[in-house]
Amino acid sequence: MEWTVEDHLRDKPAAAVALYERFVELVAACGPFTYAVAKTTITVKGTRRGFAGARPTEKGQLVGYLDLQRVVSDPRIRSAAPYTKRLFVHHFRVSDLAELDEDFAGWVAEAYQVGAGAHLDRQV
Repeated sequence: MEWTVEDHLRDKPAAAVALYERFVELVAACGPFTYAVAKTTITVKGTRRGFAGARPTEKGQLVGYLDLQRVVSDPRIRSAAPYTKRLFVHHFRVSDLAELDEDFAGWVAEAYQVGAGAHLDRQV
């Protein structure tokens, strides 16, 4: 069975769906993107690669990840681990719309640049 965004949102608490919708708004504010939907998560992809993903939970939260070129330390970040020499995958969990603030939007924008291939720039 092929999973869809609707499959991930079906029967989830309204709070979790609202968090997901806000996350997508933050991604969309960066520019065009596409989806790659799997059973485990909804990945958002830039022109070069996937750069973030999220899924609403039964507990009314949003869990997901952002691929960044640096390590971010924040209570919303559950873990940050090297993915490649230049990328770190950050797993996040948010439970309130207020947590999807300007700082979080900045991380999404950084991840969006990775989706466009920023991590491949040799002039870093």
